[in-house]
Amino acid sequence: MRTLGTLLLTLTTFLLPTYAQTSDASARIIDEALKPSPIGDNLQRLTDQIGGRVPGTPAMTKAIAWGVDAFKAAGGANVHTEEFTIQASWAEGATKMEVVAPERFALRVNSIAWAPALAPQSHVPIVDVGDGSTAAFAKASGLAGAILLVHSEEMKTWDDLFAEYSRAPGIIDRALQAKALAVAFQSTRPHDLMYRHTNAVNGEIDRIPMVLVAREDASRAARLLASGQKLYADIWIPNHVGGPIKAANVVAEIKGSEKPDEFVTLGAHLDSWELGTGALDNGCNAALVIDSLRAIKASGLTPRRTIRFILFAGEEEGMTGSFSYVRAHRAELDKAAGVVVFDSGIGRVTGFSVGGRKDAVSATKEILAPLAQFDATGVTTDADWGTDNFDFLLEGVPTLVANQEEGNYLINYHASSDTFDKVDIAQLKKHTAEAAWVTYALADSPDRIGPRLNHAEIEQTLRETHMDDQLKPTTLWQQWQSGKRGRAQ
Repeated sequence: MRTLGTLLLTLTTFLLPTYAQTSDASARIIDEALKPSPIGDNLQRLTDQIGGRVPGTPAMTKAIAWGVDAFKAAGGANVHTEEFTIQASWAEGATKMEVVAPERFALRVNSIAWAPALAPQSHVPIVDVGDGSTAAFAKASGLAGAILLVHSEEMKTWDDLFAEYSRAPGIIDRALQAKALAVAFQSTRPHDLMYRHTNAVNGEIDRIPMVLVAREDASRAARLLASGQKLYADIWIPNHVGGPIKAANVVAEIKGSEKPDEFVTLGAHLDSWELGTGALDNGCNAALVIDSLRAIKASGLTPRRTIRFILFAGEEEGMTGSFSYVRAHRAELDKAAGVVVFDSGIGRVTGFSVGGRKDAVSATKEILAPLAQFDATGVTTDADWGTDNFDFLLEGVPTLVANQEEGNYLINYHASSDTFDKVDIAQLKKHTAEAAWVTYALADSPDRIGPRLNHAEIEQTLRETHMDDQLKPTTLWQQWQSGKRGRAQ
């Protein structure tokens, strides 16, 4: 009979090679990612030289070429683009809104993206509808033909940001029912900082003209209305709306050594809004994806499975690029072992969300163990729909989304201030080390972190995470239930 000491020695001897291999691989990849690299120069070219990147514009075309060239320089194989269609083109004209009676002052405004145009209108009443809730609408009068002023709280947390999006569909519904002319949303940012949002979720032109109003200007109008005055404004939203446009995802690979038909994806979106230059959202992470490929190649390691590095287009218009990719590759999603996505700027990574996949928690924790040096080993089981993991999640593929501290992301999100100087390159290199290791480990692990879920299991996950409640105010829930989006069986 073996002694306990013999058993422990045997077990230790069995485990040591695996541990040593993991430790050596993580050290090699992380060290390569932290070395001097082109990541800062790549990002500066993307932001300072190309600038804001809306699909259908010359800047987006240049950004796609930037991605192709950078992937090739990083050593990627099978570098190519995959084209898809966004159902409408959109660009802002010279949006104007001015209070003309009884006082006269201009409001700083810009159009909500993918909102319809509005011909010049004169002497239109402004009606305050508070926070835009059902109760606030019920208290207001004279809504038909009016510009509806909607108040906001100043944004300070991730929850505040999600709330800004989640409450908009109901406000739009109520404005349409009231036959309002337009909706004017108060900015959530102080100091007249302007930004660009869309309330469309599929690249479609929205249902009512909408503008974002500088926070201080909206407050001035609200105070005058609260004093009993009736305000009237001239408004013009000359948006340029057109037909379908072509966009493209940029893809590169590291081919797997043992299971090349199975794959793991590391992705970030390449497009951005154009008031700023899209540095935090999401240029820094587009550069991260490219430099992660470089770091893995430079390490000399080859994973068991193939890694696909993807720069998605059209994320801002409703994850149209990743949705198109999922549809185009649906037949091979049984071979997808995981998807890693970064989309929250430069705030410190605390770990990863597994999109409600409790079955993947244990394996994910093991993969994240080498990231203890960055204090980035946390695993959460929440799920959100606002980035490019969404359609992979709806297809049952395990997804890991970087959980990040707010940092300087929220104040600059979609704003004119989202520029290269906001990016801490040293911190970005740490994120690259984390991304490169996690992606490599998923691709090299003998076993997957979890199976592909079927339709019933995905729906159960949506309900357990309350993601269904996030989706129901939008058309995304109807798309899921109808089978237009997500795994059918």
